[in-house]
Amino acid sequence: MADATVQGSHLSKSFGQRSVIDDLSFEVAPGEVIGLLGKNGAGKTTLLELMLGFTPPTSGTVNVFGHPSQRLPGAVKSRVGFVPQQDELLDQLTVADQLRVIESFYSHWDGELIERLCREWNVNTAARIKDLSVGERQKLSILLAFGQRPHLLVLDEPVASLDPLARRQFLEQLVEISADGERAVIFSSHIVSDIERLANRIWILKNGRLDWQGDLDSLKDSIVRLHIRGAAEAVAGVEVPGAISLRREAGFATAVVRDWNPEVLQSFQGAHAVNVEVESLGLEEIFLELHR
Repeated sequence: MADATVQGSHLSKSFGQRSVIDDLSFEVAPGEVIGLLGKNGAGKTTLLELMLGFTPPTSGTVNVFGHPSQRLPGAVKSRVGFVPQQDELLDQLTVADQLRVIESFYSHWDGELIERLCREWNVNTAARIKDLSVGERQKLSILLAFGQRPHLLVLDEPVASLDPLARRQFLEQLVEISADGERAVIFSSHIVSDIERLANRIWILKNGRLDWQGDLDSLKDSIVRLHIRGAAEAVAGVEVPGAISLRREAGFATAVVRDWNPEVLQSFQGAHAVNVEVESLGLEEIFLELHR
């Protein structure tokens, strides 16, 4: 894709003998909101760091706005915002001082947005950073990324320390920022409901590979639960192609199927003399099924 915001090709990363990212290829386009899911240790943070040039790949390439991520020109860096899991705030400064320091690097800093969010989020700009709670520090890290109005916004577990109200306010602002269709957002989170609400594309990282990358609706169409009913002997003999899990009882079985094709439903029922009910799954259920 010529206008891809981020483009990875056969990207791999190992630490010694341990492979963390294994041969990933992907593209992120303007307007896409990518929700990155994976178990602890799946390599989510490493993948984001590779995209941002914070760590070199063992093999493969990743480009941001057409430039190698490790050699981004200053003009390109100014288009990228990042919220890390562990903040990099300066404890000796006040909140206002920290905001002014970061603002000085960006000619397109949106001071009006930051002033409004400080009011709405109850951010005390006179407070010293060393005196802030973990949640307050996370709010400030998010503000620093939002203020530069980046064309690529990368967030690594951005709501982990936020209370429910602050989390909702953050999500509402993220929706507003991404609404113009010009910016790409990539965010990882263990709160699957947030990803389901915001993301239009899903990446599921498993064993260092992208087990799924595609739009959310296609994922939900692809992985479904089948409720199979019929005579005990008929159900006992049913084999379900693509089954991730299969549980049988007398005259009843449930199966979670990957790569489901609704066009095969009628022929499947006829071939096995059973009735089948198809149940759609939420993103959290799909994630759990893929990690059985």
